[in-house]
Amino acid sequence: MSSPQPVRGTHDLLPEDFRLHAHVRDTARDIAACFGYGEMATPIFEFTEVFARTMGETSDVVSKEMYSFESRSGESMTLRPEYTAGICRSFISNGLQQNVPFKAFACGPMFRYERPQKGRQRQFHQIDLECIGAAEAKADIEVIAVAAAILQKLDVLKLCNLQINTLGDAESRDAYRTALVDYFNDHKDKLSEDSLARLGRNPLRILDSKDKGDQVLVADAPVFTDYLNAYSTDFFAEVLEGLTVHGIPYEVNRRLVRGLDYYTHTAFEFVTDALGAQGAVIAGGRYDGLIEMLGGKPTPGIGWAGGMERLCLLTETTPEEIRPIAVIPVGDAAEQVTTKLAHELRLQGIAIEMAFKGNPGKRMKRANKLNAKAAILIGEDEMARDACTFRNLDAGTQEEIPLADLSAKIADLG
Repeated sequence: MSSPQPVRGTHDLLPEDFRLHAHVRDTARDIAACFGYGEMATPIFEFTEVFARTMGETSDVVSKEMYSFESRSGESMTLRPEYTAGICRSFISNGLQQNVPFKAFACGPMFRYERPQKGRQRQFHQIDLECIGAAEAKADIEVIAVAAAILQKLDVLKLCNLQINTLGDAESRDAYRTALVDYFNDHKDKLSEDSLARLGRNPLRILDSKDKGDQVLVADAPVFTDYLNAYSTDFFAEVLEGLTVHGIPYEVNRRLVRGLDYYTHTAFEFVTDALGAQGAVIAGGRYDGLIEMLGGKPTPGIGWAGGMERLCLLTETTPEEIRPIAVIPVGDAAEQVTTKLAHELRLQGIAIEMAFKGNPGKRMKRANKLNAKAAILIGEDEMARDACTFRNLDAGTQEEIPLADLSAKIADLG
């Protein structure tokens, strides 16, 4: 039998990899908390309807990429492909309408069936930020500022470019949609099969098409900004002014869109070409119609999601591994004493390495292999004096000290 392998599109996070993963997660969590975003979690699977209704039946995620299954009771369930729909569902389910603005941060695994490649897996991880219940442009500015602050703290903002656009309000969007349908109807014979299917249901998604023939048509398609009303124009201007005040550089990308009808006003992406082909690291937008689509009262919202695998690839510095203190018994008589001591030190928050077996020489070799800062040796002589031999492995020094002074001695190591 061949050795077992992980499922294609999944990967193991071994301790060294996980340190970087946790660094990205913890950095994002801490920055979000500074802006008043509390951490939450939603179930890893939801009723399929939650994602199908919000992401659109014609989207690639819903039609091709979701991991859906039927429960024993015959209900359709789906492993979450993204966080926003679940958090909005939670907002409604838990009656949080009176607690607006509801500001949430989340982090966890997502699942999409797609071709695995660098920075993209079938089980992947996202950090996510949502601000629900705030219609003001200041909310848009804030969520983008949180993303920029996280990227800055990770020292990867320099590798990213913020692209931003406006999708306008419902009135502007309807006017643009009409112009877009008229334009593409005049070129139906040149559209790809997928874009033809989207023309009647979701014409804005044609602008996202990867088909080269479609892209030629898109290049000459009407531009959204030509159909913005005064309110939408002013809203976008306020967002851009706020970014300038925050010192966040941006590039207006008039072709950046979100295809689903509940998206309004701001759409943005922090993109990079440092991973090869240009790709989004953090992407988001305003979704004022989403809560209502899920059955809640009309409630504005804006948020973003960031791919942790991509952020880990961009982050150059791996956090240092915690260096332990080795506790080594010298002789069988010291086993129980050192075991008890190791436990007491661990309860104080000190990382302790104590091998399960081996003579002192072998245990010292293991301590050196683990890059221990120091070693505590206790034999019968030390037991008789209620002391230990403290060996500073960095300085190469050794001294006997009372056990009562041990915690202070370890603290001095830093």
